[in-house]
Amino acid sequence: MNSLLFMALKGSIAVIYLFLVIKSLGKKQISELNIFDYIIGLSLGNIAAEMTVNDDISILEGLVSMSVYGIFSLIVSFITEKSIYARRLITGEPVVIMEDGKISRVQLKKCKIDINDLLQDARESGYFNISEINYAIMEPSGKISFLPKNKYHSVTPNDMKIKVSEGGIVANLILDGNIMEENIKTIGHDKEWLLKRLAKEGYNNIDELLLVTCDNKEKLTIYKNNEVIDYKVLE
Repeated sequence: MNSLLFMALKGSIAVIYLFLVIKSLGKKQISELNIFDYIIGLSLGNIAAEMTVNDDISILEGLVSMSVYGIFSLIVSFITEKSIYARRLITGEPVVIMEDGKISRVQLKKCKIDINDLLQDARESGYFNISEINYAIMEPSGKISFLPKNKYHSVTPNDMKIKVSEGGIVANLILDGNIMEENIKTIGHDKEWLLKRLAKEGYNNIDELLLVTCDNKEKLTIYKNNEVIDYKVLE
């Protein structure tokens, strides 16, 4: 019983001290953490857990260990605030993966994501038709920020007192050079129809296409594999 009470005491102290350390590091939301912050957070949590259940670790040793990680994090935050080069090295820098409505496969690979991840993030941000997006930027936190094309900015039809028809869901007909035949059937066509449409647009080699979408008016939006983006002005 005494050992259980002592464990509960250590756990309570660990949680309270962990809260104070995290509080001192700032008020970043979990989604805003960069990779370094994430590692520090995991390490602090592991130390607190080990301090609670491991009798070989004293309360003082656990608190000192957490303090070391907390102080180290504060030092790194100070350095990255003062030095842009340290910030790039430690926290990373934004990466432009879409520019002027074009998707860069090279930048997708650099960010370790694929076209499906980009489409998912776009939908979660309210863009079910990726052709509405002008720029997409992978932030150091891993979150993708989207800038819509001018005509898709946030002034609503209700603000303008105009009537519009519903856009519907956009179908992905080609992903990573693969023809999505089930999706083509869903919109009432077949593979041959798609190939003819692409040939009419001047695309005869499917392998050169990263993504092809089709809206409810059967308008194709085509993204090539070899788009190059080299943006260096973002921080």
